[in-house]
Amino acid sequence: MSGHPAIVLCDSDGAFEVDAAVLARGLGVDASLVPGLLHAGQITSFCERGVDDDRGRFRLTFFHQGKRLRLVLDELGRVLRQSTIDFGTRPLPSRLRTPGGD
Repeated sequence: MSGHPAIVLCDSDGAFEVDAAVLARGLGVDASLVPGLLHAGQITSFCERGVDDDRGRFRLTFFHQGKRLRLVLDELGRVLRQSTIDFGTRPLPSRLRTPGGD
């Protein structure tokens, strides 16, 4: 990662840059495959901005096959919590593919 943080909040457009190694570890794929999987739509994601008690936090959720990687970040892009759910060969339940879905 050459001294750069794994997750960077890009203030200009509210987007995040996430190091491929972070996604690879959380989703169980080789880091070199991450760009191609993203481009092909095989890794998908959404971002939620915290409100009320969670103001200043973000939740990034990534999906690949039967896995969901969730990262909770502070306003500087530091990871506060990380979790992965792995359903193996079974598809993820649809409720896990929606914002706020647990």
